[in-house]
Amino acid sequence: MSELEIVRLPCGADDFHHHFRDGDLAKSVMRVTSKQFARALAMPNLVPPVITCEQALAYKKRLLSSIDTPCDLLMTLYLNTQTTCADVEFAATHKEENIVGIKFYPAGATTNSDAGVRDLSPIFPVLKEMQRYELPLLIHGEAVGNHIDVFDREAEFLDSDFATIISYFPGLRIVVEHISTAKAVDLVSSLGGNVAATITAHHLLYNRNAIFDGGLRPHNYCLPILKSERDRRSLLEAATSGNPKFFLGTDSAPHDIQAKESCCAKAGCFTALNALELYAEAFSSIGRVHALPDFASKFGAKFYRLPQNSTKERILVKRPQTIPESIDFGSGAVVPFMAGKTLSWTLL
Repeated sequence: MSELEIVRLPCGADDFHHHFRDGDLAKSVMRVTSKQFARALAMPNLVPPVITCEQALAYKKRLLSSIDTPCDLLMTLYLNTQTTCADVEFAATHKEENIVGIKFYPAGATTNSDAGVRDLSPIFPVLKEMQRYELPLLIHGEAVGNHIDVFDREAEFLDSDFATIISYFPGLRIVVEHISTAKAVDLVSSLGGNVAATITAHHLLYNRNAIFDGGLRPHNYCLPILKSERDRRSLLEAATSGNPKFFLGTDSAPHDIQAKESCCAKAGCFTALNALELYAEAFSSIGRVHALPDFASKFGAKFYRLPQNSTKERILVKRPQTIPESIDFGSGAVVPFMAGKTLSWTLL
């Protein structure tokens, strides 16, 4: 094969935003995720949420017990008024436990976020402690309210709560999760090295037309919602640019098919099944697949101050594959992102 037909990720690949869920569903998610990634960051929005370090370590134990050869797990806490400075200190000073950040969900912004942040002032002591210990704040960056256009929620958040946070805590290490707009790209690029962002494969591959292609497409519905073609192109340029501020976070979010194909569809795209192939598809669409190893394996680890993984190489080959229409997961079935479509890349 020619050089352009193979992409090697010698340090494996890291997913810095992953929804494993819990119970039987989590066992299925762990199986497919461990094939794609050497390391993955588990989101804490369970029911009830993972608020304390003790709960995070218990959740990690449940996930690790679900499969013989899992990927390495990184854990997060769910930020709300119950979060304590003691948990910040524990996470920051017990690095061997791999609790690497605290997640900010605006209350009501997305799945299982009702216990999230409603007012910034009560969490200021925790943010101050996080800044002191250099523990990253991971932000779901969407403003909430019926008066806000769904396509403007990210921009509104960046102008409001996010602006307040960086004003009061200029040294706080922040990851703006799953950015979806050109505005977010420009803002993250303009800020210091303490601010970075993750980008999903679905925001790189599709714009908002995909939600309404020939009818309503619930499996393309996610939060933040897909945006304009201009936004998609800006994200693709950022992801492939070699700028270390931008790195891989799938935001892969499995929902049972009945929860997606309903009168009130759950938000989330399940990309874990073919995550690296999806990113390769996006990067190669503009001739920059050579930029994928740094985006997938180096930049996120550098921001989180983690060692690079040198024992779990991943190899992508330019070989067509068709994504299945659905897969059996837990006690039900999940429809993967781009179900039934053919990708140009296959992970060996």
